[in-house]
Amino acid sequence: MRAFAPVLLQRMILLFLGVALTSCESRRAESGSSIEFTKIPPAAQGGRERVDTIGGRVINARPGQQIVIYAHSGPWWVQPWPDRPLIPIRPDSTWSTETHLGFQYAALLVDPGYRPPPTMDIAPTEGGSVALVKIVEGTGTPTFAPTKPLKFSGYDWNVRTIASDRGGTNNLYDPDNAWTDASGALHLRMRKKAGRWSCAEVVLNRSLGYGTYVVTVRDASHLEPAAVFSMHTFDESGGDEHYREIGVEISRWGDAANRNNAQYAVQPFYVPGNVSGFKVPSGTLTHTIRWESGRAKFTTVRGTSATGEGPVVAEHEFTSGVPTPGQEKVQLFFYVVASDKNPLQKGGDIVVEKFEYFP
Repeated sequence: MRAFAPVLLQRMILLFLGVALTSCESRRAESGSSIEFTKIPPAAQGGRERVDTIGGRVINARPGQQIVIYAHSGPWWVQPWPDRPLIPIRPDSTWSTETHLGFQYAALLVDPGYRPPPTMDIAPTEGGSVALVKIVEGTGTPTFAPTKPLKFSGYDWNVRTIASDRGGTNNLYDPDNAWTDASGALHLRMRKKAGRWSCAEVVLNRSLGYGTYVVTVRDASHLEPAAVFSMHTFDESGGDEHYREIGVEISRWGDAANRNNAQYAVQPFYVPGNVSGFKVPSGTLTHTIRWESGRAKFTTVRGTSATGEGPVVAEHEFTSGVPTPGQEKVQLFFYVVASDKNPLQKGGDIVVEKFEYFP
């Protein structure tokens, strides 16, 4: 047995070296792979309204590898659809697919069995089943979807006009669903249009940063389970900090059995401690967010209050995961969330009496 041991050890060493050499050769072969773009779409804000073709070729792809495309507009969105993300490489090494528009485009060379996530907050990178990534800028001067200007509470806002997948379903956004009345209050409406729900979104036209945000909303306790009213900050280019999204959301998220119909949140919502639920009563409420370095304090009081003082309905302070300022802007959303249990039936409206900001 002792005489056999050196022979066995020698064979094991040779086997290890063989595997290592094979691995090195595989990595060298992989490093010889490359992705080229032959057709790059325009640089433009994404949306379902417009698609284009993206194409290219792969040099030294291995058998079974395929291409996955992401378009960058806010998050990185897999193209052309989440249920059709894998693009075959043709015998002549070329590939092409339809894509929705973005400001940047990423082509991934992936191994068999790879399952692309529908969205990514940050640019895709190599590793694991992703053998290679190449990112290019869209062509031409970047263009943004048209918006409708609106003045509310002394600020300039932009009203969304294109569709969005927020809430897990594709919603239309109609600029006619947002307006101010004679008293200056902002109305946001959801209604059926050509058999589909059309929603409302208004976005402040500039970033305000740290400070106190105050939003006064008339009775929102009547909302259907699948309706969502959200007041939050959002940075389209801030994927590295979860889009700097903090805010108040009023909804039962499609489930009438939910005890709470509102929540304070710091994104990402799935991190324990990043969401604090509560119940909004009937009547006018004032929601206040005091955003400081490493701290975001939320308070909801009854009635109209410029100072955020009054009978307290709910309050919560976050001291973990709070983003730093960037290019975030305040957004006021009224939209439909996907729900099999309680799909939206009637739509409705929300009235925001005023918005205030104090540094």
